[in-house]
Amino acid sequence: MTSLRLLLWIVFGITLQLGTFLGVAFWRHWREFSALKSGLVAADGATAWNGPLVVQQPGHESWVGFRPFRVVRKVIEDQAESIRSFYLEPEDGQPLPSFKPGQFLTFRLEVPAATGGLEPIVRCYSLSDAPTPDYYRISIKRVPAPPASSWPPGRSSTYLHDHIEVGDLLQVRAPAGHFYLDRSDAPVVLVAGGIGITPLLSMLNWSLAEQPGREIWLFYGVRNSRELIMKAHLEALATAHPNFHLRLCFSQPLPDDQLSRDYQHQGRMDIPLFRQELRLRPYHFYVCGPTPLMETLIPALEDWGVPAAHIHFEAFGPASIKRQQPDALSGAETLAQETASGILVNFAKSGRQLAWQSGTANLLEFAEANGISINSGCRAGGCGSCQTRIASGAVSYRQAPDFDPEPGTCLMCVCTPKTSVTLEA
Repeated sequence: MTSLRLLLWIVFGITLQLGTFLGVAFWRHWREFSALKSGLVAADGATAWNGPLVVQQPGHESWVGFRPFRVVRKVIEDQAESIRSFYLEPEDGQPLPSFKPGQFLTFRLEVPAATGGLEPIVRCYSLSDAPTPDYYRISIKRVPAPPASSWPPGRSSTYLHDHIEVGDLLQVRAPAGHFYLDRSDAPVVLVAGGIGITPLLSMLNWSLAEQPGREIWLFYGVRNSRELIMKAHLEALATAHPNFHLRLCFSQPLPDDQLSRDYQHQGRMDIPLFRQELRLRPYHFYVCGPTPLMETLIPALEDWGVPAAHIHFEAFGPASIKRQQPDALSGAETLAQETASGILVNFAKSGRQLAWQSGTANLLEFAEANGISINSGCRAGGCGSCQTRIASGAVSYRQAPDFDPEPGTCLMCVCTPKTSVTLEA
């Protein structure tokens, strides 16, 4: 064999090995890329979802703006008849896009105005069932007027309960929201107060259908049996799934409500209850309910040692939940920092100019804390109700809002001032 032929064989062997290596590497990369494209790979690179890959067909894409939906069912869900579920199908008959369990829909309603005629309002309601291609479901509680108060009952809930019937059309924006269940196999604790059960129902139904082996707990707190919704459904799920643990908590049981039969715990949901029931596991907590529950339970979970990354919550109404900071500044340091920043917020219509406080979560909370009323809805960047024009200056967002604000405006519920800013509010 000549030297030239030997050299050619060596070059051929090297080329073959290199081609084989590149082929294997490309194949592995393509598999990871395909999984990432489907949203099925966890942050650490391990596959987090082992279910069947569902390819969305044309017509399943989300939509922009409002889309007409027809009410096809209206169901009473509680003994007090204060909660109704509305089943919605798209008027155009096209398949629906999926959503993440826990997200909400935004509605544009035409409600009767006090001065006569109709007035448009925008409201957000959580999806209360697992995603299906055929319908969306929301479950709405009628909001009564507060006792001994001049405040009227809830306008949107009253309108939906009393005026919207099967066959009527509603204008709906696509599902949105950042409060949703992750697709990992981490054990989950769902904590619901009152009508805060609605997004957690979506999480529960989806998880038990798609992740039947995942450990999941539901602590559901109401005053008594008259306020429970879908009790038969919840108990059937608990019977069918040994990994699902249902705990009904009554704060004011009725005389006929029996412990162990109608509910499992008397009193409010708190850390001692969780200590008693939960094993030592890296649970993720998903909490939704009225302001008093959120303001006490979220800090209590942090004090108990639950990592901040494992606490997920959504408050109903204008709740401002104070999160603990690992390296909190002292009062003097905070004041010095705020003075040094020099950021001023000018509310032009209200005639107020205020120094921005760096510890405030967003401009909406800052305005409300200073007695300035701002129209708001979801308080999560999804409905656009708090969209406000910026006369000068700039703002920043911690995460991209679901609602796209018009140029020259901001969503006050999810942004903070980047520079001194003048708002038309």
